Amino acid sequence: MKKEMSSKNIYIGTCGFPRKREEIYKKLDVAEIQETFYDLISEDRALKIVSSKPEHFKLTAKVFQGITHHSTSPTWRRSKTKLSGDLERYGLLRPTTENLKLWEKQLELFKILKVEIAVFQTPPSFDFSDENIRNVKEFFSSIDRDSLKIAWEPRGGWNKENNKEILCKILSELDVIHIVDIFRNTPCIQETSYIRLHGIGGGEVNYRYKYKDEDLNILKEKIFNLSSKEIYVLFNNVYMFDDAIRFKEILRGG
Repeated sequence: MKKEMSSKNIYIGTCGFPRKREEIYKKLDVAEIQETFYDLISEDRALKIVSSKPEHFKLTAKVFQGITHHSTSPTWRRSKTKLSGDLERYGLLRPTTENLKLWEKQLELFKILKVEIAVFQTPPSFDFSDENIRNVKEFFSSIDRDSLKIAWEPRGGWNKENNKEILCKILSELDVIHIVDIFRNTPCIQETSYIRLHGIGGGEVNYRYKYKDEDLNILKEKIFNLSSKEIYVLFNNVYMFDDAIRFKEILRGG
């Protein structure tokens, strides 16, 4: 078992920076930048984030909500980024000129941030449908990626058993990493796995959940059983930093 685990590159971290960046950089392997979801941040802000980042530390980042969410989304109201034109043409991974231009701006910021994986997260309202399948295919086929890996966390009915085969086929064709909470869904078989952990129980999320040692040992087994050689494990709960540190210790002791 130790030999199999050592053959995988496993990166443990948090969604966001629940501690000072320097402490995160020192004690964890990866962090997913969250503020890029709420706004198209400035170049100065991007440079500040990476100014003290060690070379070995990995950054991923959530894609701006203007590309993934409808303009009626509650989080749009808090956004400082003002979009021009018809707001109905933004969001929901539609291959509109507006979304594609937003992605170009996002890509430039991600280059400054030295992001390795762009994290697309769509809302539950963006459900499994023929129209959304068409938009997903055209959008991801149209965007420039440079050296970025692309990952998508679909919510709603995409991960249901009767839709899973179609979803995995689409992601394989598009070269897009399947993001899941592995306690709730099994990821498609891919070279890279990206796990976002939103707490156990509740609906799709239970952010106030603190993972028990037995949970983390189950998580270790789930990761061990993945065929992926590169695995990102990011905690996204109130206790994310402590849980990530404990999970690193459990992996080290296994």
